[in-house]
Parts: sequence; C-alpha cells; structure tokens
Amino acid sequence: MGLSHILKNILCISVAFLMSHTGLCHGKAIDKTALKSQVVEMFNHAYDSYMTYAYPADELMPLSCRGRVRGEETSRGDVDDALGKFSLTLIDTLDTLAVVGELDKFEEAVRLVTRDVTFDTDIVVSVFETNIRVLGGLLGGHVMALAIKEQTNRMQWYNDELLAMAKDIGNRLLPAFNTTTGMPYPRVNLKYGIQSGKSRTGTERDTCTACAGTMILEFAALSRLTGESIFEEKAHRAMQYIWEKRHRSNNLVGTTINIHSGDWVRRESGVGAGIDSYYEYCLKAYILLGEEIYLERFNKHYDAIMRYVSNGPLLIDVHMHKPLTRSRNFMDALLAFWPGLQVLVGDIKPAIETHEMLYQVTKKHNFLPEAFTLDHNVYWGQHPLRPEFVESTYFLYKATNDPYYLEVGQDILDNLNQHARVPCGFAGMKDVRTGSHEDRMDSFVLAETFKYLYLLFAEPDDLIIELDDYLFTTEAHLLPLYIGNIRNKSSSANVKESQPPLHADLINYDRTCPNHNFEQNIAHFAELVRKPIQQQTFSDDICPPSKRAGTSTAKRSSKPGTLRAADFIPGNRDHEKILKKMGIRLVTMRDGRVQLLHTASQAATPEDAEEGMVFMQEMIELSKVQSLEEYQPRAVQFVSPPYNGNIVLTAGPAQFGLELYGHNGVTGEAVVADPYRACTVLNNADEVAGRIVVLERGDCMFIDKARIIQKAGGRGAIIIDNNDGSSSDLSSIFAMSGDGTTDVTLAALFLFWKEGNILLNSIKEQNGYLEVMLVDKARTVDEILRRREEQEDDDEQSEIEDDHIAQDQEEKQVTDTHRQPELPDELVNVIMQEVQKMVDSKGGMADYIRQLEETQRELTNAGVKVDLEVQFDDEKKEEEGERRRDPNSLEVSIDLTQQTDLLGEDVWKSIEALQQKTINEKVKVQVLPEKRSSEVNLQQDSGCSEAQLPAGASESEQDIDELQHSQQHQKQGISESEQKSKQQQLQQQDSLSGEHLERHSKENVPVEVIRESHLQHHEQQPNQGAKPLQDQQNEDLQRWLHQQHIQRHQGAQQKHRVGSAGSGSVAQHELHDSDVQELQQQKEHVGASSEQQQQNDLDVKELQRLEQERLVQEHLRFHEHRRHELQQQINENLELQQTEQHLQEDNEAKSNNKDEL
Repeated sequence: MGLSHILKNILCISVAFLMSHTGLCHGKAIDKTALKSQVVEMFNHAYDSYMTYAYPADELMPLSCRGRVRGEETSRGDVDDALGKFSLTLIDTLDTLAVVGELDKFEEAVRLVTRDVTFDTDIVVSVFETNIRVLGGLLGGHVMALAIKEQTNRMQWYNDELLAMAKDIGNRLLPAFNTTTGMPYPRVNLKYGIQSGKSRTGTERDTCTACAGTMILEFAALSRLTGESIFEEKAHRAMQYIWEKRHRSNNLVGTTINIHSGDWVRRESGVGAGIDSYYEYCLKAYILLGEEIYLERFNKHYDAIMRYVSNGPLLIDVHMHKPLTRSRNFMDALLAFWPGLQVLVGDIKPAIETHEMLYQVTKKHNFLPEAFTLDHNVYWGQHPLRPEFVESTYFLYKATNDPYYLEVGQDILDNLNQHARVPCGFAGMKDVRTGSHEDRMDSFVLAETFKYLYLLFAEPDDLIIELDDYLFTTEAHLLPLYIGNIRNKSSSANVKESQPPLHADLINYDRTCPNHNFEQNIAHFAELVRKPIQQQTFSDDICPPSKRAGTSTAKRSSKPGTLRAADFIPGNRDHEKILKKMGIRLVTMRDGRVQLLHTASQAATPEDAEEGMVFMQEMIELSKVQSLEEYQPRAVQFVSPPYNGNIVLTAGPAQFGLELYGHNGVTGEAVVADPYRACTVLNNADEVAGRIVVLERGDCMFIDKARIIQKAGGRGAIIIDNNDGSSSDLSSIFAMSGDGTTDVTLAALFLFWKEGNILLNSIKEQNGYLEVMLVDKARTVDEILRRREEQEDDDEQSEIEDDHIAQDQEEKQVTDTHRQPELPDELVNVIMQEVQKMVDSKGGMADYIRQLEETQRELTNAGVKVDLEVQFDDEKKEEEGERRRDPNSLEVSIDLTQQTDLLGEDVWKSIEALQQKTINEKVKVQVLPEKRSSEVNLQQDSGCSEAQLPAGASESEQDIDELQHSQQHQKQGISESEQKSKQQQLQQQDSLSGEHLERHSKENVPVEVIRESHLQHHEQQPNQGAKPLQDQQNEDLQRWLHQQHIQRHQGAQQKHRVGSAGSGSVAQHELHDSDVQELQQQKEHVGASSEQQQQNDLDVKELQRLEQERLVQEHLRFHEHRRHELQQQINENLELQQTEQHLQEDNEAKSNNKDEL
C-alpha cells in the first residue's frame, strides 16, 4: 500500500465529511451548531479556570481551585514527570485556542508563553511527555500563528518566537538519546542533561516502547522547520532499533525494553498503554514525511495485531513470544485511539466494531474506565478525561458521515457536564463507579478532548485552516503536510533497509473505506456493522469456573474449629487463637491495615500448618474479590450551593454501620467534631445532632468513633486520615474494620488526608455551612436539584402542618381552661409507689390491703379519693363482641375533688402534660388531661406493668351518682368503710362474665368452682390438654358453697331488691343481666325501710365472708406464682448484666491488644 492509497483514504474521509452538515439520528435532528457552541462554552470554562486559579503553574487542581506546582504538592510519582514549571497547560492549549476560534485568547497566550516561560530550570522531566506536549504544543502554536498572520491582520508582530522556544526545548531533550542503542532515557534534566552530578537522572535502564518510539513527528518537524537534521536523525534511529528488536516470526513488540542492551523487559504485546503511539507514529510518519520505510513497518505490525491481538471487537494483549497466549484478561483505555488509526488505514469495519464495543462500556459507566474486563466491568476505575475515544469518534464520523457518532459526541458532552464539571474547571474521575472526583485537570483535556469535540460538531467554514492539509500528532497538535516537501541533508529517506516485498494479501482491501459511488449508503453500512456488537454479550471466560475468585479448589478440613477466610473477623480472640494454632500471626501496619504472615513451622501440628496454608490461599482469593466488588469505594458529594453536587471525593467504605450500596444516600450538614479525633464524649454534642460529623483517624478504633458520634445523635461520620500527604492517588482504598457487632447503624466513610483537606477547606470557605451526601455513587446535578426542590416542598408542607397543629393546640388550651387541672405528678408517684409495694409485698394481697387502707386515709385528707377494688377480670378486646380475661388485675380509681386549695396554687402551676411517665423502670403511667375523673389501671405482666388513665363517666352522671350516694349515707347511717366493702364485694361477685354464670348456673356449680376453673384456664392456657380440677370432694364442697351463696343472694333479692352503687369506683366488666337489674332497682328504692336494709346487709355480710375466704387463698397462691416469675426475671437480668460485663471486658482487652500491636 503506497502513498496514493493513504491519500485516497484521506480523500475518502474528506468527501464523507462534506456530504452533510446536518445530523439526523434515529429520526431526530441533532443541532450541531448548538452543540458546537456548548463545546466552546465548556472549553472556556476550563481554560479560564486555569488562567484564573493556576497560571503560571503547569496544571490546574480544579477541586482545590489552585495550580499544581511540582515540589509544592505531594508527589504522584511518574505522573508528575510531565510537569516542568513551564506552564504546561498553556503551551499544550495554544493551537486549540486557534481551532475553536478564540483568536484573542490565542494571541494573548502566545505573548504570555514567549514572555514568561523558560526551560533553563533544574528539574527532571519525562522525555516522552515533554516531547508530545511541550515541543508539540510549541510547534502547533507556531503553525497556527503563521496561518493567522497570513490570513488575517492579526499577530503581525509574531516572528517565529515559538519555533525558537521549540528548538530550545528540543536541544535540552537531545542528551537523553546518548545511549548505546539510540533509544532515549525516560527522563532528562532540563538544565544539566544526563549523568551529571547535578542531573539526578541517567541511571534508568528501561523505557516503554511508546516512550522511545513516539518522537519522530515532533523531531522531524523541528528539523524540517529549523534546518537542523539532528532531531530527526535521533528519533529515526530510536524507531529503527525498536523495529530491529521486534519478534522476527510474528512482528510483535513488547511493552518495556532495556535502553542499553535492547532486551525486552516486559513481553506483553498489544495496542494499549506502553506501545500505542509507537504504532501510530509508524503510520503518521509515512503520511507526514512520505517515506515508504515507515509504511512498510506499520503494515507488518498491523497484520500481526489483526492476526494475534484482535479478537472481533476486542483487543487483548498476548505474549510477544507466544502470540496465541493471552497475557492479561482486561483492556485499557489508551487502546481507544486504535479505531481512529484504522480509519486512516482505511480498515473501516473493524474500526466500527471496536468503537462500538468501547461505546457500550462508556454507556455502562458514563466514562471509559482506565481499564475494564472483557465483560465490560471496571478493572481500574479512574478516568482522567482522556481524549482517545473522542478522537476515534471524530474520525469515524468523518469517514462515514453517520449522525450516530454525533449522538455519541453529545453523550460525551452530557457526561462531562453532569459528572466532571466543577466550579473551577473539569475534574478527572477518581472512580467511574462512584462518580468521585480527582483533583486534576491534565493539559490534554484542553489540548485534545475539547479540540476533537469541537471538530466533531464544527463545519469547515468554522475553521481558519483547511484541516485536511494538517496531521494530528498523538497530542492532537497540528503539523502541516507540506513539511514532507522540506528535505534535510541527512534525511531518514536516504536510509534504506533490506526488506522482503510487501505482499498485497497483508491488507484486506475489502475493509477499506467504501467508494461513495456504491449503491449502499455508507452510514447504513456502519449501522449494519454496529448492530451485532450492540446485541452481543461479552463474558470473561479466562479462568475455569472452579478457579474463579472467591472459590477454592483446595480441600478444607471438616473438623470442629476450622476457620474459613470469609468468616474471619479481625480482633476476634477466638479467631486469633485459631490463626495462631495454624501458624498465622497478625501484624498491624503503620497505616492501620492488618497483615497476615504464615509460618508453617510455628503451627501446632502439620495438619494445622496445612490448614493455615489453605486459609492464606482463601484470603488471597477473597482479597481479590473484595478489591473488585465488596470494597468498592464510596463517595462524599458536596450538594449545597455553590457546588450543587459538582465536587465528589473518593471515600473508603466501612465494614460496620449503614451499607450505602444501593441506598439513596445520607445527606446532612457537615460539622467538625470536638475533640477532633472523637474518642471521648463530644464537647459540641448539641451541634452534632442530626449532622454528618468530620473527625480524624487515631487514638481509638474506627467503630468506637462511630459509636460516640451515633450516641451524640449524628447522622453520619467522615473519618479523615491522620497521615500527612496521603491521598487516593497514591494509596489503595480500604474498608474500615469493625469488631463484629451490629450496634452501629449510621453511615461512615473514610477520606485520605488530601481529600479530607479539600473537605475541611470547603467547610471553612462556606463559613461553616456545607451540606454533603454520603453515597455509593455520585448523583447528577439534576438529581440533586430535583431532590432539593422536593425537600423544600416537604419543608413548606411541614410548616403548614405545624401551623395547623399550633392553632389546634391554642384552641385546645382555650377549651382546657374550663376543665379540672391534670393529675399532679406527686399524687401519681404516691399511687405508683403503693402499687410497687403490692408487687414486693411478702405478706400477700391481704397484707397489702391493710397497708393501702392507711395510705388511703392520708390521700383522702389531701383531697384525693382512692377506692380499691381487687378483681379477676381485666377486659381486653380481641375481636368485635369477644373479650379475653386475665386474672388478678388491680384497679385503683382516683377522683380529684374540688378542694384545690388543699394542694396549693403552686402545685397546680407546676403540672405539665404527663404522657409517658416511667416509675422504677417497670410501671408506666399515661395521663389523659382532658378527664376530670381519672383512673389508674395496673395489670401485672411478666415484669413490666403499664398504668393507663382511661376515660371516666361524664360529669352529669357522676353528679347524680354522688347525690344518690350521699342520700344513702344519710338514710342508712352506714359507714364509708362498710359501704366500700359492700361495693367491693358486689363488684367481685359481678366480675365473672355473663357467659360463665349463665352456663354454670344451670349445672348448680358453686361460684368458687367457676372461679377456680377460670383461674386454671389462664394458668394452663399454653397446655390445652390440661384438665380442670380433679378432686371430686373439693368439687362437691365448692358446689355446695355456691348453692348456699345463690340461695342467700336470691332470697335477699326477693325480699327487698334494694342496694346502692358506689360513686367512687367505675365498673369495667360485663355484668350478669340479673345483677344489672338488681343495681338499677337498688337505685330506684333508695328510701326502703331500715328493716329491709338490715336483712340485705346480713346477706351481703355472708357473701362477703365466703368470698373473702376464697379471695385471700386465691391471691396468696397467685402472689406466690408472681413472686416466682419476678425472681426468675431478676435472675435473667443478672445473667444479662454478667454477659454485658464480659463483653465490656473483651472490648477492653481488644483495645489493649491493639495498643500493644
């Protein structure tokens, strides 16, 4: 394939590009003009942020809103080798300013570079990065300055100043080529060169293939433009040596090579990181310089790649010497340039396939991860806003004129705006899974990413140059094709190699750019190629199923005490003992991580040593799975203005507390803990409640800090690393360990020192108010704004509801002024203390009744009536029309009198609404303030009693009852105590349900037998098979007593049917029909004769005697049963306290062990 064929492909691309200026995708027009304007706005936002916050620094730190100056920021390792204190971003952006039409800014930038930038600096820089970014940027700026000067009246002052600077930096890079192989050192000192006592470099042995083989375009252009051939000669020799060291049988090259011996250090071969731009420059050197030797090399490399590396749309690395064996099971983002390069070759079909595969990955993660698996999952989550995928999208659109690629470009724009845009520029993505940001905006974002996006939507008339007359370098700098017409005296074209003839079958011309005269539309052709890729499901089948992560083929012992890696909990004493037995010891690293070390000789037995080996294998496999899945990073997102979700920090998860994966997130205002490490009680606990607390690592365990925050009412915790300079750029994300407990429920995340300082500075800049969100993945700005609007609506609705509630309360207060005062706390305490005496009484119910009578007299003097009624039935509704009865409930009725002067006005003023008052942790009282007459109902139930004040009778009914009660006292002359005894006895008799009386009265069963059977029914209810009373003699005796009781009671009813009803107690149980009639008749015949009343009293006293005997016996028995239950509960509480004490001792021991380690 000769020059004419390459030019034909370029012409093919140009014709396709000129076919249409309007995109139509899926039947919907795409407004290219609007998208082009959007790109310009985004570019200016990034460029202006750099000039405002960073210049003259090399790069912008968009999260910190300041420049990155090498030596002043924490070193990022090899990444910082691109920085040389020469305003890298400004130089790299020069020709982009001209391309997007910002000519004023371009002219100003050229003036700044020529005035301020110097290369005479004692600093070590990357030869590769300095060549493509600085030398290439200066050459691109020089070319654009000449074009502007020629076509407009601008920049007439320009006199090749940028070219002179390019020659200066080129000369400073030349010492790096002084090696035996001609391949350059990877680094050079701009002032002292190589191997000088001051250079601090020149000792390196290895370099990447792309680093040594990506020099020819810039160096050759510099030579052709300056007339000094040494630059092109050096670059050509380096490429020639790499070609000579290729594998002769398959024409593949490795990733890393020794610059002195030429031996391959890393033999992985592919088209991604470490090799990519070497292949690119083989082809583009031929396009720019027109020398066939570069094309011949590229053709052989391309054939080898398509034969061994390409697998459909996938491009998977192989071993250089074993090309049929894969060297890894993932792909990296740098290979995304390959479809664009295939367009230049004319191999359209595989370019469309690979690009579509990359687009599917991008749609899944919003961006193309730095590395991803064959089934499109994340391998490395970073994305520094690389341009390679945009570059291929641009070239495919030019080749096919398919508006589908405009839609791809629009998606890229949307993702940049939604996920990467921050107030001070555009931030790289730390992890595409969480949407967290990295405090970096590399120079290639302005030099390449926005340039290709602009060209994708721009029309030819929007450009000041004829784009097809230029060639893009790997950094997207523009070099004119006329350079190839300038010949050096020692041109590389004079160097001929003995090469076998290039066979035509090495290139599949069926895949080259289709002729536009074909009947088949090229856009339709691209759609047909994409469709199978869109429907294809990729899977990673590198490893057999039995050896996948998380599984182990090793056999585990089934003996007791065997510990699996998945069950291991750091800090668990039992687990540590098992590990020690297996010869495994734990070592705590300086950063807090725990390392496991296995020594077989220290195991208790050979079998234990084998178990330890298997455990370590499981732990390694588990660590792989956790690093990819379980311990994926989380995010801290700034959601309050002015950020509105635009800043997202990478955070580590926790093995305790709220799991954020799949959760909506926890939002709250950030507040700094006092003390900062939060290992003791917080001094600002009032500020912590309901907020997300920021604190520092150290002095205590992570989970202990979380407990303290949770106890203070905090919604979440952000723990910042205490190691100065640590960052997610240099350290791996890890999960904060817990202690195996589940008491912590708040969300907790970990930030490294650098990210933590971004958070702290933002809190300070916002005057202490910063709302943050703890999430598994960052939310878009639209989602945050929509959520905020919903929250504002909810707050507004809550205010309206609060106003309504306040209004109701005011109306209620007005109504309550006409009611009796609430029950004072002092009186409630007295009653509850008496109730507790009943629970603790050793003399049984009878003893308690005597004690209560004394207290009753004291309370009466204080203006409170206390009527005691002991009954068996506490009614509880189960279903409509049915009631369930529990034995031995106590009802104490309390009536407030009108004698408020006895209590004093100060007592009434101190009364508050008592809703849930707890006394000695077992008795709860609920006071309903709207009731004039209140009742206290106590039901004993398994160690916890609840007292409730239900509604009493209406005021009119109580007045009538009190009047009748007073008349009865005057006519009968009966003492209050006798009247209370009579009322008590009648209510005890009527406490049995109508159901029991009606059923058993037909059988003439004594009342005692009925009550005994009823009691046994409740005591033996769990055992449905338990039989009632078996003693026939006792049954006959009880039956006789019952008959006597019925006869006496019926006789009294026939003679007089007169009685009185108590006014101070409230009956809460269903009464027998005859009893109801009797009570009613008693009220109607209050004025009966004293003789009839005396006979009735005799009947009542006889009933009282019989019932009192049974009552005392029954309650003594029940009290003994209750005492036994209370004692059992006390024993259980003691056991629980002992267990808690043991847990506390274990926690203290863990803390001591941690301090010792």
